[in-house]
Amino acid sequence: MISPLKNVRAVALTLVVAGAAGIVACDTVKTNLLDAPNPTIIDPSAVQSIAGATAVRNGALSRLRTATADGESSWMFGGLLADEWATSSTFVQNDETDQRSIQLNNSTVTNELRALYRVRTDANQAIALLNKYKPAPAADVAEMYFARGFAELQLASDYCNGIPLSDGAGTVPAFGAPLPVKDVFTVASASFDTAMTMSGGTDAASLSINRASRIAKARALLGIGLANAPAAAALVTGIATSFRYDVTASLTGGFNTLWDQAASQNRYTVSDSVQGNGRTILVKNAIPFLSAKDPRVPAHYKIASNGRDSVKSQDGGTFVIQVDSLWGQTSPVSLTAGLDARLIEAEAALQAGNPAGMLTILNALRAAPVLLTPSSPTATGTHPGWTTPVMAPLADPGTAAGRVSLLFREKAFWQFGRGHRLGDLRRLIRDYGRAADGSDTFPVGPHFKGGVFGADLNLPVTTDEQVGNSKFTSCIDRKA
Repeated sequence: MISPLKNVRAVALTLVVAGAAGIVACDTVKTNLLDAPNPTIIDPSAVQSIAGATAVRNGALSRLRTATADGESSWMFGGLLADEWATSSTFVQNDETDQRSIQLNNSTVTNELRALYRVRTDANQAIALLNKYKPAPAADVAEMYFARGFAELQLASDYCNGIPLSDGAGTVPAFGAPLPVKDVFTVASASFDTAMTMSGGTDAASLSINRASRIAKARALLGIGLANAPAAAALVTGIATSFRYDVTASLTGGFNTLWDQAASQNRYTVSDSVQGNGRTILVKNAIPFLSAKDPRVPAHYKIASNGRDSVKSQDGGTFVIQVDSLWGQTSPVSLTAGLDARLIEAEAALQAGNPAGMLTILNALRAAPVLLTPSSPTATGTHPGWTTPVMAPLADPGTAAGRVSLLFREKAFWQFGRGHRLGDLRRLIRDYGRAADGSDTFPVGPHFKGGVFGADLNLPVTTDEQVGNSKFTSCIDRKA
């Protein structure tokens, strides 16, 4: 199993100003104090070398980790807006996102948007430096195109129509105009094309990046439209189900946020189709991630050390529902996986009018154990990881609508927490004709913290973009 991000640590370049020995005039001291350099700003001349190019590349990979599984990213907030997570924190930013009524000044959404933009900027900077100072191995450059494309893929999956793709890699920022999500998927697809071309070698790193890029490009093609389903399936043919391209975590370099925010800090709780501590509030459309007792999402109430009481969340009232068996403190998480390839093939089979082929693929996944999470160290020992048991085969629902619902329900359980769910709900509306308040889409009705669910179908590009980007005024629209 290749994990290209394993043991990657962010490399910080530090400028150290040493004072000359001897007596220094008072005026000189005053000037030096007033002109003290900002240690967070790196002069471009400091990275014009092989070592500098490597450092910027490592920084881009660190940014990618933070923007996905090792930071409070749009993976978390996308799942909160959809039906994977429910809010259990004290932050209004979380509450309004769970309630599908996101304010345009939501600071957490702003930070998550900024994190994805930073991946693009750092990857673009690394590409230029690597091509100039360290063009070999080509797989290193290819990985930067993959990182850039993945940020673009996540932007298109999670954010509104009207996403600006500015480029801050040069000395003068090149501001981008707002683009529809399909155009951003197209940009992502082009980034993956370059990654695939540059990772054509037979060494382990090239093979891993090439496979990861093929799966990610297939996702981008489906984001553009269902007419691309045959091409998406062709891209992933032959990639083993066991393949993983992981982002990693560590005890010193950043925890797995899917564990940290939910199971440790108790700020997110696993969602369900009935909510409230008394389980009396029906949430229409939501998948019952708790009550289904599906082994792919081993959700359960968190019990206090006395073995009796349910633990309450950070908000002081909501009972914690967690999946600590699925992820531990430093568990790696796949950005792309062979599992995703099989689900892409299943969707392509359904689109080709072959529901039997779709069922064959889905049931093959259920018929054999699948490693969802490898073992990993924790502060007190080892998290054992999580492997699914053999599950009973699925039956054909017998209708076109039922088969679509079955496919996306299977995707929801197999890909829980990994940044797919919000994009899938949007595709159900955009490409399959489901209503936003209809079957198997967004939660509707009363919210367990009061009020009702709103109408948001995506995360907004927030007001900070208006301040910094003269070409941006607002989202084009908030449609799926």
